[in-house]
Amino acid sequence: MTRILPGLSALTGRYDALLCDVWGVIHNGRRSFPGACAALARWRAEVGPVILISNSPRPAEAVVPQLQELGVPKEAWSMLVTSGDATRAILAGRAPGPAWAIGPDRDSPLYEGLGLKFAGPEAAAFISCTGPFDDEVETPEDYRARFEAAIARDLEMVCANPDLVVQRGDKLIYCGGALAELYEAMGGRVRMAGKPYPPIYELALAMAEHEQGREVDDARVLAVGDGIPTDIRGANAQGLDVLFIAGGIHGAQMVGPSGLDAAAVTAMLAEHAVCADFAMADLIW
Repeated sequence: MTRILPGLSALTGRYDALLCDVWGVIHNGRRSFPGACAALARWRAEVGPVILISNSPRPAEAVVPQLQELGVPKEAWSMLVTSGDATRAILAGRAPGPAWAIGPDRDSPLYEGLGLKFAGPEAAAFISCTGPFDDEVETPEDYRARFEAAIARDLEMVCANPDLVVQRGDKLIYCGGALAELYEAMGGRVRMAGKPYPPIYELALAMAEHEQGREVDDARVLAVGDGIPTDIRGANAQGLDVLFIAGGIHGAQMVGPSGLDAAAVTAMLAEHAVCADFAMADLIW
């Protein structure tokens, strides 16, 4: 059974380190959440390291300025690992490609220093997807015809962001994972390294060990996230305890005027065949 928590402070004696999701837990793409940032800062000061684990397709150093712009204080986190970090090793092994790169220009740091060349779908050796070219207006269906041609050439897709959607302000926008889901449903081959897949967790746990200066006991590591297909499923696959932030992308279905609906949380997790040890509407201390 999922235990509904009043705050993160209830777990201070049980865990040494946090692997915490970013988008939907500590910011919504427009602004940071002060309560969540304060809770993480206090955990880091009083308990142990906070490793941010994000499905951003960009390397960590390219995401840090965004955190600063959104008002996420450096005191709230120890280190950051992204899906982009985990994906770069896959892309480097495919250089020089060429790759058909799907995604906005802001994701170009993913490719820096890898020696990749680029081409359209008719000449590429594989696809690298970070998300739609314009996530404000495009949907996965806008890519169906191009995907049919790529699948006919048996191009594998490397997806640098397994998230299906994220919340930007009050709007849900499609991510790379939604395009990968369609591509795979159409018969294409897809490879991913971000959540819920092992490579990003291996990097995050190595960072936690570095911060603690000793070997990490996985039983004393808590994963925190709001995405059921990525954060919760990934933590389950790694055997990590998990705190489900139910007010994130699934919030409309589980959080009402009187707060978090425990029955709705249980039903939602069961529907997706995952489990969470704990749940909160929003991350607070």
